[in-house]
Amino acid sequence: MAIFINPVSPVAFSVLGLDVRWYALAYIAGFVIGYFLFCRLMRMSDGGAPLLSKQQLDDLMAAVILGVIVGGRLGYVLMYNPAFFLAHPLEIFAVWHGGMSFHGGLLGVIVATFLFARRRCINPWKILDLLAVVAPVGLFFGRIANFINMEVMGRPTDMPWGVVFAGDIAVPRHPSPLYEAATEGLALFVIMFCLYKFTGLRRRPGALAGMLGMLYAVFRIFCEQFRAPDVQIGFLTDWGLTMGQLLSGVMFFAGAMIFAIAFRKK
Repeated sequence: MAIFINPVSPVAFSVLGLDVRWYALAYIAGFVIGYFLFCRLMRMSDGGAPLLSKQQLDDLMAAVILGVIVGGRLGYVLMYNPAFFLAHPLEIFAVWHGGMSFHGGLLGVIVATFLFARRRCINPWKILDLLAVVAPVGLFFGRIANFINMEVMGRPTDMPWGVVFAGDIAVPRHPSPLYEAATEGLALFVIMFCLYKFTGLRRRPGALAGMLGMLYAVFRIFCEQFRAPDVQIGFLTDWGLTMGQLLSGVMFFAGAMIFAIAFRKK
């Protein structure tokens, strides 16, 4: 028996005629909580002065926000729906219509971090290691917003926890955004925090960033087994490979290489 759910409006509230959407609130929550958690992790580091000053931390936050938005949007445009945006180029800027890629956002953050660190003569991998611990917080809120917006829903299922939104096609589906919130969000955060606090990986710049790449890829590939492929792409192979799994596979090997290099370097 499926779980029937009344859809929640994608608009959380309006201020002076301006609609504030749940998706925007998810991003804000992720950035705010991530900011304070980043500060907390810097204080937990092994002695010495903090990695970044208050002004540098504020500048980094601005760079990361820009990297997430620009990279996430361009990643979706180029990897998930290039034909549509080629025909409707102005829609590229309509981010409120949805369409963000985690893998694109990750690349955007990496580029922004390297540019930020280069100008200030800071090891970028030390920054990326801290960001790797806080990143799952944003993933958690983002997937909850996906569920509210009825986005990236799962494949049909006869499991008792399959969900049907009122007014939608009465086919129970896996609540795959909740699966991803639990794995890529909560579980990944707990694992990354424990690796930072209870192991020596934080003393090897790049090791935690590499671990995030590998662990996220494993969780994402698993959750893609229950998530319906994007309509405009479908399955990439006859045996059911999805774009998310392909990109995550590349991400796993990239993370493994970064992790190995972090241990080879003195």
